[in-house]
Amino acid sequence: MFEYAVYIGRFQPFHNAHLESVRFALNQAEKVIVVIGSAAGARNIKNPWSAAERIAMVTSCFTPEENDRISFVLAKDYLYNDNRWKAALQASIGEATCGSKNVVLIGHKKDASSFYLKLFKKWTMMEAGVLIPLDATKVRELLFRQDKIGIAHLVPKPVNDMLVNYMMTPEYIRLHEEFHHINDYQAQWSGAPFPPIFSTVDAIVVCSGHVLVVRRKGAPGRGLIALPGGYMNANEGILDACLRELKEETAIKVSLEKLKDCVAEEKAFGHPNRSLRGRTITHAFCINLGDADLPVVKGMDDADRAWWMSLRDVALNEDKFFDDHYHIITHFVSKF
Repeated sequence: MFEYAVYIGRFQPFHNAHLESVRFALNQAEKVIVVIGSAAGARNIKNPWSAAERIAMVTSCFTPEENDRISFVLAKDYLYNDNRWKAALQASIGEATCGSKNVVLIGHKKDASSFYLKLFKKWTMMEAGVLIPLDATKVRELLFRQDKIGIAHLVPKPVNDMLVNYMMTPEYIRLHEEFHHINDYQAQWSGAPFPPIFSTVDAIVVCSGHVLVVRRKGAPGRGLIALPGGYMNANEGILDACLRELKEETAIKVSLEKLKDCVAEEKAFGHPNRSLRGRTITHAFCINLGDADLPVVKGMDDADRAWWMSLRDVALNEDKFFDDHYHIITHFVSKF
């Protein structure tokens, strides 16, 4: 018997195949470490539940004696720094296993998302042998289509009770709206001969230890913190589009000439999963205004609020940022 079994997943939500895998892990090792992936991002239709809620789902399915043998590790995403993600995951699991070499990694090589199974080559790898072919994507689809009967067959009863209660919360109502908004958006392009790729722009305006952010007015991401930006027009340059969106959403009291002069860096961000609307590549411009007084801003157009957020507050609010905007900000500000 192994000393530790490690089981990694997002558990959005924890379903019957996950339950079977954890039970398998409990039979293989004295202690089981469940790693909760994507632990710090904002809620969206792909990740509707917080890390704490997912931990509650897992623990609700086991006896007190079994829960005494189960512990949890939280794993954050680092979309544009794979090595940092790998290092953080290896360090946190290494600490949880107390450096033990008597560790088995429980997994199921279902698709490219299971690449993390290759990060721990010194450990024994064991297929969970799950008999239930089940994907959490299907459960979420049923959830947002309000198919309670369908869900009940796919998740443990304690989790089903949690999901039924969740469907009465304001967060569910927001995500239910977002689910149909994104489906309607994608349906507009369903007749295209190939999947469309969209181009957007984002402005990262930095001044005196603060970043200019907005609060999104509409779906998707209504109420989340975001960078000022949006879709390009067909007849404008990339920087011109970025500055137009910046002015439209924040009314920043800085001239266009000054903003152009202060562009410190530009970079395209194109993680395949950065936007749930579809493949979207954003061209981001970092505008460094130095240590000047913070210019006056005001939320307009697609933003119902604009304000200067301290870098400290950015770090403390990762779970409130839209799409990958938190990761875009950290990419640029880490260079100052």
